[in-house]
This record gives sequence, C-alpha cells and structure tokens, in this order.
Amino acid sequence: MSDLVAETAHHEGEPVIAKLSTLDRFLPVWIIAAMALGLGLGRLIPSLADDLDKVKIGSVSLPIALGLLLMMYPVLAKVRYSQLDRVTGDRRLLLSSLLLNWVLGPALMFTLAWLLLPDLPAYRTGLIIVGLARCIAMVLIWNELSCGDREAAAVLVALNSVFQIVAFAALGWFYLRVLPGWLGLSQTDAHFSVTTVLVSVLVFLGIPLVAGFLTRSVGERRRGREWYESTFLPRIGPVALYGLLFTIVILFALQGHTITSRPWDVARIALPLVVYFALMFGGSFVLGYRLHLGYPKTATLAFTAAGNNFELAIAVAIGVFGVTSGQALAGVVGPLIEVPVLVGLVYVALWARRRFYPAPAGPVTQAETSRGQSGLSA
Repeated sequence: MSDLVAETAHHEGEPVIAKLSTLDRFLPVWIIAAMALGLGLGRLIPSLADDLDKVKIGSVSLPIALGLLLMMYPVLAKVRYSQLDRVTGDRRLLLSSLLLNWVLGPALMFTLAWLLLPDLPAYRTGLIIVGLARCIAMVLIWNELSCGDREAAAVLVALNSVFQIVAFAALGWFYLRVLPGWLGLSQTDAHFSVTTVLVSVLVFLGIPLVAGFLTRSVGERRRGREWYESTFLPRIGPVALYGLLFTIVILFALQGHTITSRPWDVARIALPLVVYFALMFGGSFVLGYRLHLGYPKTATLAFTAAGNNFELAIAVAIGVFGVTSGQALAGVVGPLIEVPVLVGLVYVALWARRRFYPAPAGPVTQAETSRGQSGLSA
C-alpha cells in the first residue's frame, strides 16, 4: 500500500483504492505476471536454468541475491533504528516469535509432510527443510504491505538469523534422524553445512541491513529526518517492488520447465504448504490479538511466523541432494505457493485490522500517520 493510505483512509472517507498508485493498485497482477513470465521463460528456454545457476559465488545465486538486495534495501532504509529498544523490551513479542518460529513452525511442517506425503520421501524431506528455514528476507515485504511494525520486523528477522546460524543444522538432524527414529518412521541421512547457512544470512540480511542503517544514519545527519522521510524514501520506495518482481521471475525461471512438466507433483507439494501457511498465520494472528500486542506487532508476528527462507532451503537442498532432486523441487515450489498465498494473507490482515482494530476517533496525529506508512512505492 502507498504511504498516502496509512491510517488516514478511515477518517477521510475516500476509498482506499483511489489513493493507491497504479503500481500498488495492481500489485497482485504484477506478481502473477512475474510468476507467469518466469515459468514461461523456464519452459521455453530449457537451458536458462543451467545458465542462471552458473552465475553464482559458492552457494549464493547472484541473480537471486541482486533481486533480494534491491527488494530489502528500501524497506530496511525506512526502519527507525533509534526506536528498536521499543521492540527489544517487549518480551511477549520476542518469546512468542521464538516459540512460533523455532518450536511450532518446524514441528507443524514435519507433521504435515508426513501426513500428506507419506509415499514421497524426497518431497517430504524437502518440505521439512523448508520448515526449518525461517524467513529473514521476503517477510519484510509482506510486513510492509500489511502496515506491520517495521522496527519489530527488523528485530525479529535479526533474531531469526541468529537462531538460523545456531540451530538450523541441529534441528535438521533432529527432524530428519532423531524424531523419525523415535516414531518408528524412515530416517534421512543429511549433513547441513553451517557455512551455507551463515553465508545465506550475511548476504540476504546482513548486506541490506547494514546499507539501510547507514543510509538512514547518514541521510538524517546531513539533511534531517523531515527530508529523509518525505523526500528520499519516496524516491527509493518503488525499488523494493521492482526487486520483488525480479526475484520472482528468476526463481520461477530456474525451475520453470520442471514445474510445468510435473504439475501433479507440484500439486502434492503445494497442499501441505498451503495448510502450513494458513495455520501459522492464523494461529500467530490470534496469539498476537490475545496478547494485546496491537495490530502492527500482531501483523509482524504473523508474517514472520508464516514465511520461510526459501533461498536458504533451496541452497541446502541443492547442496545436499543435488539440483535435480525431489528435495530441491520441493524447495522451489515453496515460493511458488508462498508468494500468492502470503499476498492473499496481506489482504486478510488488512481486513482483520478494520474488523478487530477500529481506528480511534478524532484527528489522526503525525505519529499515527508515520506508523501507518507501509508502501513499497512510497
């Protein structure tokens, strides 16, 4: 949503849709078009996936890294880093996020994978890996679109990053070897590289986070907050959407031929993913509401719990099982399903805000307007 919409639409009476820029108004259309373009390119040019996969350093795909950096930088440049203590002091939010992301999320994906894919061990393993990779990148876009709390999102993705480095390999061993053994299920032998996880975190979060922090610090110091937020941020805002669309095209082009040639397999993988996203988002939103976190933090909690770090899941699946493996395909289907589902959940969140968080009576203050700004194309 554009920054102009913010919290003012309810008070001014003008339809929200009328205040959106053309870029924002047709966001679902652009995303669907990017998905179709990527799938079409992958289907029409079978060698494209191999060509794109060669453009990487180590396990990091440079085209995907470029898209994610362009997508995340404007969002992280909007964060007011001086207000992070407001979030770090909220123990209810932090503990809830840790519980949802590192206990309930992986356990739910493990359960759904075994219940719905008992006869497809490769896809099942791929989904379990997706469940272990907690979101540190694209969640910032969904949070921004849903008018979530920017500072809370920055803190929670940083927290996820730390736990990802520390806990990913251990959780992979537990959910693929230990827990199946306890339950009398088949086990999967896999070794996860801590280096792959560390590089993913540093590239996909570290670089744009440092860039965003330095941009705000230098910009406010030289020109002041008023110029930074009213002039500079609107100029770089659209870059986030362009980065999102570019990333979607590249991701879907990498596996376009495989996805379009195996639609039934994609459908089987998609079912547990859709259930997972719905349960994680819905449960997290209800938890935030019951804890009286307020809408911005509740939306942030829900999207950080529902999203997954697909770039890490894909890199791990390819590194351990191979680029043509079923595990890698399951990882790629992750964003295929996550992108449209979470875009839909953005609209669900905005509906819930109107339904369960009515705007206070009286004039809108500047602070309220600032907190409500959410647009990609500012």
